[in-house]
Amino acid sequence: MIEQLRKDFPLLHTHIEEQPICYFDSAATTQKPQSVIDAVNKFYQQENANVHRGAHTLSAAATTQYEAVRTKLADFLNVTSKEIVWTKGATDSLNLIAAGLSEKLSHDDVILISPLEHHANIVPWQQIAQKTGAKLEVLPADQQGVLDLEAAKQLINTLKPKILSVCHASNALGNIHDVAALITTAKPYNTITIVDGAQSLLHLRPDLSAMGCDFFVFSAHKALGPTGLGGLFGRYGLLNDMPVYQTGGEMIERVSFSGTTFRDAPGKFEPGTPNISGVIGFGAALDYLNSVDAAALSKYEQGLYHYLLSALKAIDGIKVWGDTEHNIGVVSFTYKDEHHFDIATFLNTYGVAVRSGHHCTQPLMEHLSLSGTVRVSLAFYNSYNDVDTFIDALKDTIDMLEE
Repeated sequence: MIEQLRKDFPLLHTHIEEQPICYFDSAATTQKPQSVIDAVNKFYQQENANVHRGAHTLSAAATTQYEAVRTKLADFLNVTSKEIVWTKGATDSLNLIAAGLSEKLSHDDVILISPLEHHANIVPWQQIAQKTGAKLEVLPADQQGVLDLEAAKQLINTLKPKILSVCHASNALGNIHDVAALITTAKPYNTITIVDGAQSLLHLRPDLSAMGCDFFVFSAHKALGPTGLGGLFGRYGLLNDMPVYQTGGEMIERVSFSGTTFRDAPGKFEPGTPNISGVIGFGAALDYLNSVDAAALSKYEQGLYHYLLSALKAIDGIKVWGDTEHNIGVVSFTYKDEHHFDIATFLNTYGVAVRSGHHCTQPLMEHLSLSGTVRVSLAFYNSYNDVDTFIDALKDTIDMLEE
């Protein structure tokens, strides 16, 4: 099955440095199946028109397609379409939420995050804390970079936070967090709960109704879709109660020089011409994901991950960080005192594409006393042969670095 699916991704059949590409950077962005590329091209070639604004046939058709994807995503997440807001991505979504919730914060209220958060789920809360006088607190993690769940629940019970914002899965280490347990612990305190699902949408297919969060954010490009698009789920009462984030055309109900009134959510958060082609392309990505067996892909990814993990651990001097038992398929490692950038650069000459650095998680790297790691992030379109090629290239790289 996987070999057949791999044929759907044209970039996987290209070369880097005259070597067949082994793409291990899916946590940064996933590759796109041909159906997504075709959907975007078709829109611009045959269907291009603005949405919500025209009585002509092209506009009506574009609007129908655009809104159909909102419904498709809502079904995918097990929520309602009026709870889905299109944004530029997870970062944009988190900024929108933080700005909207700032009015609910007062001096000494607690905003609680984890030490494994992407900068996008740290900096907006820092800014809001400075503005409101709220306190930004951090959940506990061990020296391997694994969240201490019991200690985290105890801290929630102690601090009774106004806001809890955590990633479902770590982009740097791949750890899967038991966000449902954290949300359940926080509910008695009327805590507003936010989940960064940038890494989990593809790998974990979360059921948001079962999860119970108030907000969930994502980026389409990390789930086979186009770049420049993402969105958020918000529990409708809470979402609609938030003030507008940006203003302009389309999100208004009526404008006059004496005042302006705004549409209800989700429209009030979608000013201007949206990323129509991106939404339509993401619809094709959702169709693709819905056409394959999610359980089979998850089983395959986990088997591939543990195969990679075993091969890496067999190399003397390799240190793997994070939770290797509850993981979406990311291996973040260091090799002795060698610099992560040097390792990634040498690997590139073998056609192996990995990420090196702090992965926009500098506080986590500081916690681990690291400048960064080499990150190998898998998706279902990776093969066992890819892993073998990577391991051979890594061994050659190590030999060169130690000469």
